Amino acid sequence: MFRNRVALATRSGMAALRSYATVSPVTSAARNHKVVVIGGGSAGLAISHQLLRTGNFSSEDIAVVDPAQWHHYQPGWTMVGGGLKTKEELRRPLASLVDPKLKFYNDGVGSFTPDDNFVTLANGDKLAYEQLVVAPGVKVNFGSVKGLPEALDNPDSRVSSIYGYDYCDKVFRDIKPFSKGSAIFTQPAGPIKCAGAPQKIMWLALDHWKRAGLYDAKNPSGSPVQITFATGMGSMFAVPKYSAALEQMRQDRGVEGLFTHDLVAIDGNTATFARPDGQEQVKRRFDLLHVVPKMGPHAFVKESALANEAGYVDVHQHTTRHTKYGNVWSAGDASSLPNSKTAAAITSQAPVLVRNLVQALEGKEPAASYDGYASCPLLTEYGKVLLCEFKYGGEPKETFAKFGFNQANPSRAFYHLKKDFFPWVYWKSYVKGTWAGPSGWLSN
Repeated sequence: MFRNRVALATRSGMAALRSYATVSPVTSAARNHKVVVIGGGSAGLAISHQLLRTGNFSSEDIAVVDPAQWHHYQPGWTMVGGGLKTKEELRRPLASLVDPKLKFYNDGVGSFTPDDNFVTLANGDKLAYEQLVVAPGVKVNFGSVKGLPEALDNPDSRVSSIYGYDYCDKVFRDIKPFSKGSAIFTQPAGPIKCAGAPQKIMWLALDHWKRAGLYDAKNPSGSPVQITFATGMGSMFAVPKYSAALEQMRQDRGVEGLFTHDLVAIDGNTATFARPDGQEQVKRRFDLLHVVPKMGPHAFVKESALANEAGYVDVHQHTTRHTKYGNVWSAGDASSLPNSKTAAAITSQAPVLVRNLVQALEGKEPAASYDGYASCPLLTEYGKVLLCEFKYGGEPKETFAKFGFNQANPSRAFYHLKKDFFPWVYWKSYVKGTWAGPSGWLSN
């Protein structure tokens, strides 16, 4: 599931891309806070508001740091790519979502100094803290594929991606008129936001072409459109139960599977894929290409003392507490928590982090434990969703199994959760700190 990002601003007379989730700059001399939360995306807003709702903090005890103008509901970008929603309806000004009792710093992070308990902002200001929450999400690296930025900016290229506000609406503009040729949908090796999304958009495109009479699963080679799923991973999904169901679906629908094929370059209508263990690169011609670029930690996290070898905030997988610094916490995509990077995962991570942080302020050891819950409402066609829910170890943890549902079977009921309920509850409750996913609404 996806993180809230992307806004353009001007700094020092030059246009610069400001990442992670603008309001007027804070100029108050007060720079000391009980808690500093880095990030105003899905994790940062949920955590900061849940902390506020505990009743343990006064006005401006909690600071939120984020340079972006807009907060995006990124899980909806798949639906934009499928022609189901507009991208404009899936964002809100960040200022409208931040509780006035929180201190908002409209700036990025320059560096962390955890040994002395302060953060230096990009403008040079320093914020002292008692507890630090690092949740700025990850960076989508469009430059990780040679030629991709240029192809995305070319309206005639038929190369698109749902992984950016500026590009997600180009996806359906490419899919809708497409009537003949090879369509390739890619997924990179390594962690990404919402690992099911690369194939969600493929299934929607397939269904669109099927309804238009351009694709026949019983005769894919004889159809005007041919479809390929090229993934840097070794299977359709990381959780065996759902991977088996999706692999069967791929075969039944006649989609070519290129596994351990990692897209590295685009040159005109040719895509180049890297192969593992020194195998020769593979080149494939395409007529339509949907690309998911690589993603990774922001430099200010990766280059800090808080990061593990991979560049993520090094926290305990159950308590969300840093392995070295007892007053540092992390959740969401920036954390080292070894599970799927989705907004649904944060619904379970945030209450654990909040409870443990409050206990730490009281001099107690963390008692709450996160079991790795994550969810991926995987669109398999217009009107149906395969609802993947799982925890650490790839073990299913299904909300509706007790009602007799096999969630590996796509369902229309789950489709309405994805399309209608989840966006509604996100804006009405999640970002306000009152929604805990399968656990329901929080009472405080």
